[in-house]
Amino acid sequence: MSRRELREQIFKLLFRVEFNAKDELAVQEAFFFEDEENRASEEENTEIHEKFERILKQLDQIDMELNQKTKGWGTDRMGKVDLTILRLAVYEIQYDDEIPTGVAINEAVELAKKFGQDSSPAFINGVLAKFA
Repeated sequence: MSRRELREQIFKLLFRVEFNAKDELAVQEAFFFEDEENRASEEENTEIHEKFERILKQLDQIDMELNQKTKGWGTDRMGKVDLTILRLAVYEIQYDDEIPTGVAINEAVELAKKFGQDSSPAFINGVLAKFA
């Protein structure tokens, strides 16, 4: 599985955060890995799980940073897809030293093209430019 595909899997798993209570996320994660569409090797599943957990630990801080940088477009106002993409990208920019900022932004824009609305790529790019 490519790094892009792994990122997409993490995005899909992270998307569930918006629709489930924190105490239900372990069950949601188990459902995610049972889904045929999300099949990956044990090593890849471990990588997805570990990055998901690291993002969850930083989620409040990431949301705070997003709210500071997006005047008039707080996390409570953003579309769920855009918010999830931004959370993943901000995590990669701020907390993951293995991923260059430019790569994180480019990959976020690609996710927005695939999963977001027509205006999502420009919105994502604009918000993430404030973190670069």
